[in-house]
Amino acid sequence: MRVTNTGTAPAWQLTPVVSIGPGSLSETGAPEEFGRVNSATLGPDEAVFVADGFNDEVRVFGLDGVYRRTFGRNGDGPGEFRSLYSVAWMGDRLLTLDPSLGRIGVFSADGEWLGQQRVEGRLSGSPAGIRLMPVGPDEFYRLGFLRDATGIESLLVGHDSGGETGDTLSWLRPPPGPAGFILCRYGEMITSFPIPFGPGLAQHPGPGAVMYSAMTDAYRIAITRAGSDTLRVIERPLPPEPISDEEWAAGNRDFEELVAERPDAECDPRRPRRPEAKSFIQGIFIAPDGRLWVEVLRTAGNRWEIFDPEGRLLGTVPAPPRKEDAAPAFSADHLITIRQDSLDLDHVDVWRIERTGNPAGA
Repeated sequence: MRVTNTGTAPAWQLTPVVSIGPGSLSETGAPEEFGRVNSATLGPDEAVFVADGFNDEVRVFGLDGVYRRTFGRNGDGPGEFRSLYSVAWMGDRLLTLDPSLGRIGVFSADGEWLGQQRVEGRLSGSPAGIRLMPVGPDEFYRLGFLRDATGIESLLVGHDSGGETGDTLSWLRPPPGPAGFILCRYGEMITSFPIPFGPGLAQHPGPGAVMYSAMTDAYRIAITRAGSDTLRVIERPLPPEPISDEEWAAGNRDFEELVAERPDAECDPRRPRRPEAKSFIQGIFIAPDGRLWVEVLRTAGNRWEIFDPEGRLLGTVPAPPRKEDAAPAFSADHLITIRQDSLDLDHVDVWRIERTGNPAGA
């Protein structure tokens, strides 16, 4: 089934509810001063659970911004963390992902340790990829690996609050094409530079063991089931936007400085290839209510476009700033984003989703 969305999307609104973070540098030691926020989620009783990956603890606040409690600490025992990457709410339980200890911790809303689910351990990387990915009220995925004689394959492993469901999805690889980065070797050093505005592959699991995926230079999202054909394609025709000379030069500044300083550097490819136009998509996410959220790149300002499970465009909101290595979190009525201020201090922003208008033409 092909669903093509045309016309102007209804304008929804994100209303700020609370921003949790340090108000000034003088708040040293306050609960609102985080070491490094990797993830946040909204639980019952209007509670915001924040995963501080630097301090290995979960801090809990109300939607009024008032601090409530902290639980967890560094260690290997029950209720302790070695690398707190992600938090998510499933049913009446808070789940925490600790890849160093190879477990998903299970907590009550009060921070009581209820048990664990064992997962692959010794993983490291960006919390944007190594995280819990809720796709339903009691369904989520996490990154895993399959090891065999041919090597290691990345997988997305399905879970519910009781453990693994048996659903697995292959972590897709982009099709062959021009490299998305330049690799330069000089002396004993190797440095890589991303090619500005280069296309990539955005993907996210969905409920019922399906995968949503899109090349970022085409607003065309495929929904596929493991081991079968494509079930649905969601399209959104938008005009391409050119890359200005100033934007291209700014994006390649670090690469050009290295080449000027080290003319002996051997780079592959030798020069970045300029794309014909900017990408359309920054990322795609599935909310626990089944809605698809697409982060759309536009020169006038990035925005979120929201689709129902059938692929119909429901609305759009301006995209608030957020850290690239911290994924947003969704509930039925709220969006949570994590951002850094000019001093690189982390803040957790909670927004209420105000819906208006009718779906665009599909």
